[in-house]
Amino acid sequence: VQLQASGGGLVQAGGSLRLSCAASGYFHSIKVMGWYRQAPGKEREMVARITDLGDETYAASVKDRFTISRDNAKNTVDLQMRNLKVEDTAVYYCNGAGFHVGKGWSPGRSFNNFGQGTQVTVSS
Repeated sequence: VQLQASGGGLVQAGGSLRLSCAASGYFHSIKVMGWYRQAPGKEREMVARITDLGDETYAASVKDRFTISRDNAKNTVDLQMRNLKVEDTAVYYCNGAGFHVGKGWSPGRSFNNFGQGTQVTVSS
C-alpha cells in the first residue's frame, strides 16, 4: 500500500495550506487515515486522523485550526490547515492503517504505512 502526499510549501504565519494524500495498491480496506508531523529535533506526532466511519481526532495544538476530511471511495485524505503558526513547521506524513486482502476477500494482515512526507514551512 503506497501513500502519496502533496500540497506542502512555504506560507506566512496566519496563512492556509491544504495537504492531500492518495492511497494506492491492492488492499481490503483502510480503517484509519491521518496525518503526522515531525519537526527538527522532535519526535513524530499525530496531527489528525479520521476513521472510515468519519470519526475525527485532532491534536490539541491544531484543534479548531485544522480540518481533516476523507473520501472512502477514492482512498484519499486531505488536511486543511488554517491560521498556521511558526510552530506548525514540520515534515508532514500521510498515514493509512488497514488490512490487506485475505481469503475470499476477507480482511487479511494488517498494515500501518506512512507516505514519503511533505515539507510545511511557516514563516513569521
